[in-house]
Amino acid sequence: MTQVTAYRAAILHSLADPAQVGLDASYDYYEDGILVVADGHISDIGPADQVLARLPAAAELLNFEHKLITAGFIDTHIHFPQTEMIASYGEQLLDWLNNYTFPEEGKFADPVHAKRVASFFLDELLRNGTTTAMVFGTVHKASVEAFFTESDKRNMRMIAGKVMMDRNAPDYLLDTPESSYIDSKDLIERWHKKGRQLYAVTPRFAPTSTAEQLDMAGRLLQEYDDVYLQTHLSENKQEITWVKELFPDRAGYLDVYDHFGLLGERSVFAHAVHLEQAECERMSETDSVISFCPTSNLFLGSGLLDLPAMENHNIRVGLGTDVGGGTSFSMLRTISEAYKIQQLQQHKLHPLKALYLATLGGARALSLDDKIGNLAIGKEADFLILDLHATPLIQTRMNNTHSLFEQLFVLMMLGDDRAIAETYIAGQRQYQREQASK
Repeated sequence: MTQVTAYRAAILHSLADPAQVGLDASYDYYEDGILVVADGHISDIGPADQVLARLPAAAELLNFEHKLITAGFIDTHIHFPQTEMIASYGEQLLDWLNNYTFPEEGKFADPVHAKRVASFFLDELLRNGTTTAMVFGTVHKASVEAFFTESDKRNMRMIAGKVMMDRNAPDYLLDTPESSYIDSKDLIERWHKKGRQLYAVTPRFAPTSTAEQLDMAGRLLQEYDDVYLQTHLSENKQEITWVKELFPDRAGYLDVYDHFGLLGERSVFAHAVHLEQAECERMSETDSVISFCPTSNLFLGSGLLDLPAMENHNIRVGLGTDVGGGTSFSMLRTISEAYKIQQLQQHKLHPLKALYLATLGGARALSLDDKIGNLAIGKEADFLILDLHATPLIQTRMNNTHSLFEQLFVLMMLGDDRAIAETYIAGQRQYQREQASK
């Protein structure tokens, strides 16, 4: 017999991009609502009095006080091997890679190390309310095997890939065009669409791949037309200059990837904070995606993404924490920094737009909005229970709010992992904060 569980609390979820439909049409909110889950999917949602009237008699009903239910957060760019080097001091991108990142990633030649870090990383995501992420492994095939094995155990919907990197890195981190193709192909065959796991072809960024390797990446995308592509783009001005030196025949950074057939609806480019007009137009033409990584862009001094400009070009944008360049696993902290970045450019990031970016916008960026991203009936039941009294300060501030939008903004500005009371994956609770109470 199907187990039916109903969750009663305030409920808020995104329906569409506020920039496209306006604020009022972009969300559903039930001050006293019920979310019903059966067989890992959402089977009903609505005002409590209406849902109670049609709830099966055998359903379990769970009541939550001072809580808000919303869809699970979606992180469109993060590096699991950089977990233990987060908050490494005082460098910009290229020096930071050489001094911190590459030595750390060298440890992932050891499958035992990879398994331990993958397990911690996934548990940290759950603790922060992230239910789906697009994830970099290392150049080592075993790092991605370990990641997918641990993710599959938790039934999380994850996208990940083995880094392809055959130059401009330490010898112990280099593969070859041929070995990167073979290893990636083996991982695709083993893991892509196994349960909720999905694969992303993963050249680190143009400077660490030869033309031959980027050609192999394009070949993989042709052979497997439903896999993803993830890489970095126009993060740092020094990096952009380097790319132009390495690929003098190409019109610019994006054109390097375009030349090898790496643009498209499942291609996610992290950062993109220094795009030229023609590059924005090409991103839009190919329906390619930007992952906006606020905490990393600030921490590494890379630059500020002009979000409205990307919207004007109809480019899909998701949020990324970019751990370990990013300084927090928390999408709430990431939203907070995104707000500040837009403020610096005289743009406003409305709380409903921020919620959209962290949930349904991320799902659309990853072409998964038919499965996840909000609490629509039929979607996979990845959702959060947020604690509106998570800390004394948050509780005090909530008592002084006068609207839903204010409450949401308080969570954005003051919230972090402590605001995540419970995290559910396909209807199963995978995390519960010890202090959380129903």
